[in-house]
Amino acid sequence: MIIIIPCYNEAERLPKVRFLNFLKQNPDAKVLFVNDASTDNTLTVLESIEKQYPDQISILSNTHNMGKAESVRNGVLKVIQTTVDITIAYLDADLATSLEECYSYQKYVKQGKQFVFASRILKIGSTVERKFSRFLAGRIIATFISSILNLKVYDTQCGCKVFNTEVAKIAFKDPFISKWLFDVELFSRLLKHYGKSNAMAFMEEVPVKEWIDQGESKVKLTYFFKLWMDLYKIWKSHKSTLNG
Repeated sequence: MIIIIPCYNEAERLPKVRFLNFLKQNPDAKVLFVNDASTDNTLTVLESIEKQYPDQISILSNTHNMGKAESVRNGVLKVIQTTVDITIAYLDADLATSLEECYSYQKYVKQGKQFVFASRILKIGSTVERKFSRFLAGRIIATFISSILNLKVYDTQCGCKVFNTEVAKIAFKDPFISKWLFDVELFSRLLKHYGKSNAMAFMEEVPVKEWIDQGESKVKLTYFFKLWMDLYKIWKSHKSTLNG
C-alpha cells in the first residue's frame, strides 16, 4: 500500500514521530507526501523523514498552491504512472485517523472490495472526538450529500479512503470542482461510471476505531457559505452525467 499525504504548511504540526514509528513497524508500507507549495519549513521536515526511510518515502512538490483536492489527485496520478498494481490510500496530514488504521483497510481490498472509506460512526468500543459544532455542520452537509447522490452513506468526508488502481484511475482522471468537497465528486464519478448497484457492491464503509480532532480545521469559516455553491455545482454535474 502507498498512502498519500497532502501537506500545506505542516511544519509545526506534522506528527513526525508517528510517521517514523509506522514506517519502522511496516517496512512494506510506502508514503507519498505531496507538498502543496508550503511557505514554511514543511519541505525540510518531509526531507528529514525521507532521509531516514528513503525506500518508503517519496515527496512530490506542487509548483504552486493547488489545494487539497488537486494535491491528492496529483499524488494518485503519480502513483498510477509509476506503479501497475498497488493499493492506494490518502490520509490527512494531522492523522486524525491513524496510519495504522488506514493501512489495515487494505485487507478489504484483498477480499475483493475496490473502494474502502472510513466513517466516523460512533460505535461501542470506538473513539470519535470532535467539536459539537463541527459534528452538527457535518451531519447537515452529509444529509444533503446523501440526497444529491441518492446513496445512503453516513460519512463521505472522513479523510481516509482506499482504492485499488482500477477505481483510482476512474475517480481521479479529471480535475475536481471543489477544493474541499472533492470526496463527494469521487462517489459521483464512480456511481456514474459503474452504475449504482455495481458501485455499491465494491464499496465498503468502515466505522473508524479511533478518530481524534487534532485542532483547528484549515477550512476557513467563510467556506461554510461557499460550500453550498460547491454542492450545487456537484449536484448539477452529477445530475447531468447520470441523465446524459
